[in-house]
Amino acid sequence: MKKIAVIGSNGQLGNCIRKIAPDFENNYEFIFTDSHTLNITEEDQVNDFFYDNKPDFCINASAYTAVDLAEKETEKAFAVNAEGVAHLAQACADYKTVLIHVSTDYVFDGETNLCYSEDDFTNPIGVYGESKREGEELALEINSKTIILRTSWLYSEFNKNFVKTMLSLFSQKEELGIVADQFGQPTNANDLAEAIMNIIEVPQKTFGIFHFSNYPETTWFDFAKKIAELSGSSIKLNALTTEQYPTSAKRPKRSTMCLDKIQETYNIELKHWENSLEDCINTLSQ
Repeated sequence: MKKIAVIGSNGQLGNCIRKIAPDFENNYEFIFTDSHTLNITEEDQVNDFFYDNKPDFCINASAYTAVDLAEKETEKAFAVNAEGVAHLAQACADYKTVLIHVSTDYVFDGETNLCYSEDDFTNPIGVYGESKREGEELALEINSKTIILRTSWLYSEFNKNFVKTMLSLFSQKEELGIVADQFGQPTNANDLAEAIMNIIEVPQKTFGIFHFSNYPETTWFDFAKKIAELSGSSIKLNALTTEQYPTSAKRPKRSTMCLDKIQETYNIELKHWENSLEDCINTLSQ
């Protein structure tokens, strides 16, 4: 039976993989780790883990994702998002393990009116994006059997995310201002988890960089409007510009990703973000 190591299993994606793991347990043994049981910034810990378990697949769902805090905690962001990834990639190379590493649309600067393809020039505008880009580069350089999955605006019923934050604020406030001039693609982490398992089940792997998200693009403001509509909230939402809502880290203005490659290569069916959002809100309301 093949083994799948899920690194960072207490995060959104890790929890979503954990949720569907029973559907695959006839064919795969899952090994779930978190930052307490495996600190990927410690190379010896990573080497010991791979020596003991020898996984066939390693899903790296761990990341430093505090976008604004990363501007101050630069070393910590790079330790997890770059150095830690290098440790995993080297161990994967040593044990002929397929590495599936999750990255972000924030590797792009957002200064375009077109969608970004996997081959487009990356130019991150913040520490978080810089650290994730370096992680991508190290993973691909060290382990030839690496699949990079760039995703965007991830949410789920687990942990802290935009959807859960909005639902909480809707119950506390009468009106709320939301940025309306940043474009991207909301992604239900459950859909990403299913896509990863679909990739694992394909016998002949194509390695390299792929984009995965729900579609089409939207703004944070329209995303929030749909959350309010689906949850039955009567809150008043006000559209803000980026300048009216300053943050420590710059965000890409339009980080919309092209999704053709993953559909054509792995025959993965993508979902409309509104449908996936409805699924999430229904789950949260149960």
